[in-house]
Amino acid sequence: MAVTQKLLCRVERIVDHGDRVYTVTLRPTTVVPRFRAGQFLHLALDPYDPTRFWPESRVFSIASSPSPRHLLRISYSVRGRFTTRMEGELVEGREVWIKMPYGDFFVDSHRDVVLFAGGTGITAFTAFIEGLAPSIPQSVLLVYGARTSRLLIYRDVVENCARNVPSLDVSYFVEQPGGTDPGTPNDPVRPHIGRLSVTAIWPQLRRPSEARYYISGPPAMLQAISRDLRLHGISGEHIHIDSWE
Repeated sequence: MAVTQKLLCRVERIVDHGDRVYTVTLRPTTVVPRFRAGQFLHLALDPYDPTRFWPESRVFSIASSPSPRHLLRISYSVRGRFTTRMEGELVEGREVWIKMPYGDFFVDSHRDVVLFAGGTGITAFTAFIEGLAPSIPQSVLLVYGARTSRLLIYRDVVENCARNVPSLDVSYFVEQPGGTDPGTPNDPVRPHIGRLSVTAIWPQLRRPSEARYYISGPPAMLQAISRDLRLHGISGEHIHIDSWE
């Protein structure tokens, strides 16, 4: 188990995806402690004084791979006071504090797995997906949804991995179709229209009763997907939830 560390970081890059969704790349001043795919960090906007308490912070899944130990990546959607501050205060070059690693939302890669990701909840799975070996025999199905096609912000990462990992399949869901992003006639993987659906992807599962199911996203989605999995006969022991809000 890695020892938790507090790190001063510089904001290396900010990507504005639209609709108040952002990806932030951080460069720590020291080497990133070892962590596992699925873990998270605490980010603080106010300065940290070692002689005082840790400042107000919020939890974010670590979206970057554990291998490069000089950069970290998180994504967030503006929801509430803290992320509103982030939107208004974070600029490239600014310093922030983080502490990490935390959490045990680990995907069991020795079994068939189904990953349900809603919005920025995809960040709980990106490090795992990027770490998949091309020869992995187990089935991995990523069910990835967002409000609009342009908010499938890790689609490029996912599809690059899918090209190299034959056992990785992806189903996209878009609640508000439109534009020229995913869903055009030339798109090899056209999204479902609507919210993430267990019923829609059920025929794709090879061994549904043996698979493990992982869910990350907004609270309403967590409840709906876990309920629908149970209605399809999946045991609660096979359902793992990352409650990131």
